[in-house]
Amino acid sequence: MNVLLLGSGGREHAMAWSISKSPKLDKLFIAPGNPGTAQVGENVDLSLSEHQSILEFIETNDVALTVVGPEKPLVEGLTDFLEEKGHKVFGPSKTAAQLEGSKKFANNFMEENNIPTAEYVSFQKEEFDEALSYVKQREEYPVVLKADGLAGGKGVFICETEEEVEKRLVQLKEDAKLSDAAETLVIEEFMEGEEASVFVISDGNTAKIIHNAQDHKRIGEGDTGLNTGGMGAYSPAPVMTKDLMMRVEKEIVLPTISAMLLDGNPYKGILYCGLMITDQGPKVVEYNCRFGDPECQAILPSLKTDLLELLDAASSGELEDIDIEIDDQYRCCVVMASGGYPKAYEKGKEITGIEDVSDDVLVFHAGTALKDSKLVTEGGRVLNVVGSGASLQDAIKSTYAQIKKISFEDAYYRSDIGVKGLAHLED
Repeated sequence: MNVLLLGSGGREHAMAWSISKSPKLDKLFIAPGNPGTAQVGENVDLSLSEHQSILEFIETNDVALTVVGPEKPLVEGLTDFLEEKGHKVFGPSKTAAQLEGSKKFANNFMEENNIPTAEYVSFQKEEFDEALSYVKQREEYPVVLKADGLAGGKGVFICETEEEVEKRLVQLKEDAKLSDAAETLVIEEFMEGEEASVFVISDGNTAKIIHNAQDHKRIGEGDTGLNTGGMGAYSPAPVMTKDLMMRVEKEIVLPTISAMLLDGNPYKGILYCGLMITDQGPKVVEYNCRFGDPECQAILPSLKTDLLELLDAASSGELEDIDIEIDDQYRCCVVMASGGYPKAYEKGKEITGIEDVSDDVLVFHAGTALKDSKLVTEGGRVLNVVGSGASLQDAIKSTYAQIKKISFEDAYYRSDIGVKGLAHLED
């Protein structure tokens, strides 16, 4: 079968790499892709916002399955558009994708269906003064501010003081990159605990857990500094014990998929459950309607089941008969970023050394480009280096031993990805 994968980041390179190994695959197209995806398929110049152009490409190239990588096209209704034209798509409908597209929608959904999460209230942009008054009266810190809409992972702020709340409210209202997402503001209680992510695949009726991981969102060592799209991840996360995974499935995953079905919005695609493991048990921090990035890069190499077969079955409502098999290895994914990220950074820095990396370590491209036959930096998050091992410590060592072989001017990466997991294994 011919497959069209939409997206251009490290997540899509990992998905393309995994799909390319399937015996079911005839030809893989990636739009727009990156230099890494070009190694496992054919990149095509399509804009993800131009639905008609995507439709024409699908029909011209006999594409049997379209796989949507990032969240924005899903929230904008690309799945609905293509399915109405008779084409098979892996990814939730516009309404179902509101679990990620609107924090208010997700919080209301969880409240109505008794799915454990934080207490919350919401305000419109013109009510930000009332939001500040609410926080002042509540006098409980830290407090969490969230832009309701999509903000590229940068619309969430954990505020320790009233002054910081005021600063972040102004930023949400006036920052051009955040203001559209912050037409509605959600204020949540701060949940104490450790974060982890569980990834689920669903065909609308059946849901199966693929794997779990832990992300590192902050730019600085020890989880300090500004939030980013993710600076690294490891899988599996030792905090997610067998008993906890059973609770997540029973208390969060199955109630979510069942409630969406009963509401007339069957959820078909990847459901990312971002969790806080609290003293009361697992609670939902957020839902995402796609694979996490960079968690995907740590998870997919562990998947023994044919990914394309899984995606096709979920898109066809036939997931029930497929078993998901995961190997027994740990993975550690470290993001190499441009100096200055997540603030301003320069592009066009030549990248060298990837060819020197050991064959048992994977390098997924994220923000890269080819210019004058040279591989150069093109984004904030540039490369994902993924090592494996029989233990988490081995996986971490493998990754960092190889990442040193890759270089570009002002390259930055955290040196503590996975350390939190080691602490659990030492207990």
